[in-house]
Amino acid sequence: MLEQILDVYVRPVLRSHGGDMKVISYENGILCFRMSGSCAGCSAADLTTEQLINEELKKHLEGFREAVLVNEVSEELLAQARAILNKENRK
Repeated sequence: MLEQILDVYVRPVLRSHGGDMKVISYENGILCFRMSGSCAGCSAADLTTEQLINEELKKHLEGFREAVLVNEVSEELLAQARAILNKENRK
């Protein structure tokens, strides 16, 4: 149900800005998620969380309490950085 609500009410808005979100966990009404694409690291991400994600989930998901943005570097991005550094070190 959570993913369906995100797909209908939240992700289209994020995608219109070149971004997206990934659910990390949803327990006891608390959604932990990470922004991706151009939304990752965006200075407006906190505002997006408060205005878009919290409001839409409160309207459409019974038992929802809060959305928490997790700011961490993804393993994929770390792997890309390591590959670039390794390539540079071989030169």
